[in-house]
Amino acid sequence: MADKPSLRSSLLSFCLFTAALAKKMPYEFIVEQTNTYILPSLPYGYKELEPFIDEATVRVHHLGHHAAYTNKMNAAMQQWERENEIRETDSVVEKSILQILHRLDDVPEKYRSGIRNNGGGYVNHNLYWSVMSPNPNSDDREPINQLGKDMVENFGNFSNFKELFTKEALSLFGSGYVWLSRDINQNGKLVISKTTNQDSPFEDGFLPILVIDIWEHAYYIKHQNRRPKHVSDWWNLVDWSSVEELDKWWKGLNYLFHDEL
Repeated sequence: MADKPSLRSSLLSFCLFTAALAKKMPYEFIVEQTNTYILPSLPYGYKELEPFIDEATVRVHHLGHHAAYTNKMNAAMQQWERENEIRETDSVVEKSILQILHRLDDVPEKYRSGIRNNGGGYVNHNLYWSVMSPNPNSDDREPINQLGKDMVENFGNFSNFKELFTKEALSLFGSGYVWLSRDINQNGKLVISKTTNQDSPFEDGFLPILVIDIWEHAYYIKHQNRRPKHVSDWWNLVDWSSVEELDKWWKGLNYLFHDEL
């Protein structure tokens, strides 16, 4: 049995590890090289996005849907890893899930659908949670700094961008996402795009910095079938400082994408 000093040391190490994970933004996990990804903690409490997204929706969305994508992705990755060990081929864990989604054609066909759906679901949700923050006073929020200037250059002004983005969100048929991304094939030009199901914009050479989830599970408890109300409320939660941080984070990973694309 461990003595008391050793036990205290182990508990301290565990607490420090847990604290370090809590400080990481969800998107930071998508570049890890592992076949066992964790469900990241949210950067806010489950009820803190109210009144725009209710606590019940956030709990089910995170602990139900996002967790399920995480578990199923890990199962597919681990099965793929075991197959590689038997065949003595390259290890799956030498690439992150982000890199794998960039090169889906390299994934064996038997795992490709599972990786696209569940790996995409994991990554898409990690990005989605990262660009929102509580706004209890319903403060107006707009991008500033370089991102604000790029918004004007690419869309004329913020109002034009918001109108175009909203139009895409309301016109998307079925389930999916709408994104604001940097197009690395056009020197980082800002582009609006949409994807269906759990497809990701990475396959098109886009680095997403803003995303809205249009799956009904993102809003059905509160707004039922009223997608326009969900989209309208979501704009109150967009945290442009977090979007800017994500934009900077991608720029620090340029080396990874030039190798992969």
